[in-house]
Order: sequence, then structure tokens, then C-alpha cells
Amino acid sequence: MNNGPAIRMTESRKAILTALGGTRAHPTADEVYAMVRAELPKVSLGTVYRNLDLLAKQGLIRTLVTAGEQRRYDGMLEDHHHIRCEVCGRIDDIDLEDTERLDELLVDGRGYEVHGYTLCFTGVCRECAGNGKNHNEKGEK
Repeated sequence: MNNGPAIRMTESRKAILTALGGTRAHPTADEVYAMVRAELPKVSLGTVYRNLDLLAKQGLIRTLVTAGEQRRYDGMLEDHHHIRCEVCGRIDDIDLEDTERLDELLVDGRGYEVHGYTLCFTGVCRECAGNGKNHNEKGEK
């Protein structure tokens, strides 16, 4: 997906793409900034934020938005799904068998032309479960 004219690939944009392409984590903008600063010490946080937004609009990265949470970024553009820890907010990729059947489950009575979907499961990650934490300890219901 490209929502505009081709963009010039600046040093900071390349560094952001390299950082996201080199991790299976789904970092926040602040975490991307820390990764990019390791390569480009003079880059500003504002530059990283602007470029994350631009790269997402150009379809070069994905923005993961979960209500009440910071945006996270994903360098993997292939269709895949996620699971989010209710305690620490960590997001991991998950593999689903028979995803073609998900399309069959969609019953659309509102006249939408469906172009895609995002699926994110929630639960408690292994680390939080191992620490005896659960989502109620964070004050959530």
C-alpha cells in the first residue's frame, strides 16, 4: 500500500527500517528511537516520530494500535496476527492454522466492502505468568 508519492530514503528512514526489520518485537516509538540512536546518535525523537508516521502511511511498516496503549510498530508486512499481554503490553506474532476460514466467518450486514482485518488476541505472557502476575494486579478488569 502506497498512499502518496515515493519518498526519499533518508539516513534516518533507513535506520528505522533496519531497526524494525531486525526485530520480531513490536517496539514503541521511544524504543525505535533508542535503537536508531545507537546508529545515528544525533537523530531527534521528533524525527523518529515523523518518519514512523510517514513510513506507515507509505505502507513500508505497520502501526499497531490497541485502545489505551502506546502505538507499536511492526516491520513485517506479510499478513499475520498478534497476541498482547494484558500485564506488560508486550505484543508477539502468532501463527494461526486455516486463516482462510476467518474470511468465511465474517457476516457483513452493513454494506462494507471489506479490504482486510486485524486480529489481536489478549492474554498474559510467559514472563508475567511466571512472575505470578495477572491482569487484575495492574488494576484492569
